[in-house]
Amino acid sequence: MTGAPVRPDLDVRPLSGSLGAEVRGIALADATPADAEAIHQLLLEHMVLFFPDQHLNPDEHIAFGRHFGTLESHPNLAFESERPEFFELRAEDGAGAIADEWHSDISFEANPSRFAILQVKECPEVGGDTMWANSAKAYDELSPPLRDLCDGLTALHDAGPHLHPEKTWIHPVVRVHPETGRRSLFVNEHFTRRIVELSDAESAMILAHLCRWIHEPRFTVRYRWSAGTVAMWDNRTTQHHVLNDFHGVRVIQRVTVMGDEPEAAVPPRWPAYGSKTATYWRDTPMRQQLKRQPTSSA
Repeated sequence: MTGAPVRPDLDVRPLSGSLGAEVRGIALADATPADAEAIHQLLLEHMVLFFPDQHLNPDEHIAFGRHFGTLESHPNLAFESERPEFFELRAEDGAGAIADEWHSDISFEANPSRFAILQVKECPEVGGDTMWANSAKAYDELSPPLRDLCDGLTALHDAGPHLHPEKTWIHPVVRVHPETGRRSLFVNEHFTRRIVELSDAESAMILAHLCRWIHEPRFTVRYRWSAGTVAMWDNRTTQHHVLNDFHGVRVIQRVTVMGDEPEAAVPPRWPAYGSKTATYWRDTPMRQQLKRQPTSSA
């Protein structure tokens, strides 16, 4: 989905210097393939889009999501049996806001999601905002020596926060966006456990620095919700964080567009720490060994 001009009649208002735009002038329930193409191009530019006053029902929400690819259910969260690609999350007084750490969705999977499309059905009067960070800009503004180091590293992710620590995958620390070609940092505080090529102490130090760096305020946008607002973001080049600072009820509904395999900027340049070979990159015996080993949190 590339090459089509953005609809000139849309009211597109950027929300920060790094990412995010509010879009008005379109009814997502009636979106055409041409509308979806225009939205896709805006998403590549702004990384996260907000569409106020949409009020989609579940079938409209699913139909809109299907414009952008195959939808998937969440591997670790409950969903409706008749609509496995659609799920709803309810949090009250901050409790149950499971996304209250910075993360890229389901990065513990071999193919993390491409896009997420979320609608807020009910929100508190104050609090419960969501923040997004531009992990491509964070990569760009690393010092050249640290960028060079990160390009050749990989990291182990697991689903421990979802009570499934046995679900793991190794991804590049720096991934290349398949459409724009931009490089971005692909580690997060929620799911990333360690950098494979470094010792535990080195991994903890570098991983903590990278996570703090991505969350620098200048790389972020914060959005105040209103009921009926739809957000869509590119999971390949952003992270997000829910603020559980609210009283009252927060209800969201969501669909997720199937992912693609993160592409490395370069092949891993060093072996896994403690090994003599770097042939763990794909699903090899070394990879399986790493997946069975206990990992240390960073």
